[in-house]
Amino acid sequence: MIQISNLTRTFGSFTAVKDVSFEVKPGEVLGFLGPNGAGKSTTMKMITGFLTPSAGNVSVLGVNVNLDPLNAQKQMGYLPEGAPSYGDMTVLSFLKFIGRVRGFSGSELSKRIDNVVSKVSLKGVLNQRIETLSKGFKRRVGIAQAIIHDPQILILDEPTDGLDPNQKHQVRELIRTLSEDKIVIISTHILEEVSAVCSRALILSSGSVVFDGSPDELAAKSKFHNAVSVKFTHNYDVIPKLESLLNVFRVESDEQSGLITIYPDTGKTILKQVNELIHSQDWEVEEFHVEKGRLDDVFRQVTIGEVA
Repeated sequence: MIQISNLTRTFGSFTAVKDVSFEVKPGEVLGFLGPNGAGKSTTMKMITGFLTPSAGNVSVLGVNVNLDPLNAQKQMGYLPEGAPSYGDMTVLSFLKFIGRVRGFSGSELSKRIDNVVSKVSLKGVLNQRIETLSKGFKRRVGIAQAIIHDPQILILDEPTDGLDPNQKHQVRELIRTLSEDKIVIISTHILEEVSAVCSRALILSSGSVVFDGSPDELAAKSKFHNAVSVKFTHNYDVIPKLESLLNVFRVESDEQSGLITIYPDTGKTILKQVNELIHSQDWEVEEFHVEKGRLDDVFRQVTIGEVA
């Protein structure tokens, strides 16, 4: 388990992280979210022992990171933002270097390199210099160095930032595989990362925790949660009848797309009522779907207080 207690970090008069506390248990993939400058990377650096807290404590598998950072770091794999490495090294020479730093040599080192190369699919670029690789392959190399010692905790800072859709998919599939037997923390400002790979989301804003819960709980805070969107085949006079339905908060019509969105009262569902009305009126429908919730408007709401 990772235990964060009252973590604070100041830089002069500026407080980057303010009294942050949370736990991460085995089997969880925690999405650590927030806008740029929210304090995500600073918190990651304190968890991994690369930055000393101004106040508070970090415990990793029972080891106090503040008091014994080297023993704590032995349990962790860390991919810093941007996957920094030595560009003039080949992938193989870099992994050998990292393996030796981790204390491996001989056949054990070779076995561990073979294992991570297979997991991260690096065989085809082993003898290429890292500076010649695509962003996707550089991320893979970064993940390979983070897991070469088979850590119980994996911390990834912006693992898919700047990648194309195919590269994002590859990295996310890799994270899902790794999370089967590790605690994984992903720091990101990319909202789609939450629904793609995370079992839990924690949002930081201005250095403080403003949300901690499951992706479904986060989506449920959206004004679009359980909203019904309909596009009718003909120009029916539907809005007054939809507005009169039980538990309907409001109805909006998008003239450009022709889509009508019916919003429920908070915590209510309106699918049955809308469906029954459509059938009773014999309205022909071209498009019909129920919203799970939109993370972007929730993100704005909890980080800057904007209610969409």
